[in-house]
Amino acid sequence: MTDRLDGLCEFARAFASERGSVRISGTICEVGTNQVRVEGISRLAHVGDLIEVSGHAGTELAEIIHLDPVLATAVPYDRQSSIGLGARAALSGPPAIRPHTSWLGRVIDPLGNALDDGEPLTLGPEGMLLDREPPRALSRNRVHQKLKTGIKAIDCFTPICSGQRMGIFAGSGVGKSTLLAMLSAVPDVPVVVLALVGERGREVREFLEDVLGSRRQRVVTVVATGDASPAVRRLAPKAAVTVAEYFRAKGNNVLLMIDSITRFAHAQREYALAGKEPPVARGYPPSVFAEIARLLERCGPGPNGEGDITALVTVLVDGDDHNDPVSDSARGILDGHIVLSRKIAALGRWPAIDLLSSLSRLADKAWTAQEANIVQSARAMIARYEDTRDLRLIGGYQHGTDPDLDKSVACAPRLYEFLNQRPDDRVVEHPIAVLGTLIQSPSKI
Repeated sequence: MTDRLDGLCEFARAFASERGSVRISGTICEVGTNQVRVEGISRLAHVGDLIEVSGHAGTELAEIIHLDPVLATAVPYDRQSSIGLGARAALSGPPAIRPHTSWLGRVIDPLGNALDDGEPLTLGPEGMLLDREPPRALSRNRVHQKLKTGIKAIDCFTPICSGQRMGIFAGSGVGKSTLLAMLSAVPDVPVVVLALVGERGREVREFLEDVLGSRRQRVVTVVATGDASPAVRRLAPKAAVTVAEYFRAKGNNVLLMIDSITRFAHAQREYALAGKEPPVARGYPPSVFAEIARLLERCGPGPNGEGDITALVTVLVDGDDHNDPVSDSARGILDGHIVLSRKIAALGRWPAIDLLSSLSRLADKAWTAQEANIVQSARAMIARYEDTRDLRLIGGYQHGTDPDLDKSVACAPRLYEFLNQRPDDRVVEHPIAVLGTLIQSPSKI
């Protein structure tokens, strides 16, 4: 009997997919603060499917997060849901959008609806699921091309290659958003996709108009503000990656920026806990870390014949603890990390990059042998200078007793001065060459 019922369910699903006018629906039988339960669709639904519910204020969307033989549990996408008992819930497919090249310069929500005051969005000919499989490992292009950012500290010490996935780790208020805005000016990338996840509502327009400014015309922005439901916030980076994949498939090199992956993890945690997943690490269920890995793995070099997605994701370090579960998980997946330090920001050095803690795993593909020697020498000088800071403050250092330390004390402040950079500063074409000159002659800058 069970096999026969399962066969009928599969037949009904196939029939419904072929006949768009046929809708499978159930009834809302339970309403909670952040979830609803539907009776009558469990045998035909999958986790991740959407349902369209007829609420008091109109049709609302909800996403199925848990199934049992009788009831389907779903999370409404509207924070102030008007769904009541007895409402009809029609089963739909999984979340999908239809990207189009005309989306450049537009602001959309995670479901592909326009949020700006422009013309109605032009939809692409084919829908793309927000949950997609990454390219097969052996079909991907190789990473080999350096991406010039124009930021001296990054181009010298943590160079980025096209198709690399780099994390920006920092606490709140240390300059993550400003650094992202500076990185959005990368000249060699025709398409930029920006995901603002859980951002303050008042800051979205400021960021788009004041920070991005004229560069908005090559940026597709996906926004889910902090007041959106967790089900919507977790879709924002997925929608951004889907849009980036659309442009990558057309042969474009795409710069994807996600601010921040931590707020995505917070939304995924709420979503998973509502689906009865047990917490395993500081309140985070296992699916949080699996979803971070799956999301980031979709970025990077595309299959043969396609472009690359260079991903820059910010990681909000809770309490400046760089070993919290989300930071630790993201650092192990990414191809490098740029650490922003609150102490360096307090000294007035911008961007506040901790050069000794930051790392690019693909630096050897971006440097020549001569450039690698220059950068390593500069890093060694800075390390020696910082390690002896306390010794010098108490007067335990005398000039002439250690030639290497003497050179570090002479060079490091000049290096810091050279690497200091504001968003409107002139771009230095060959920063590593200037770095080499400073090491040899500290008085030149």
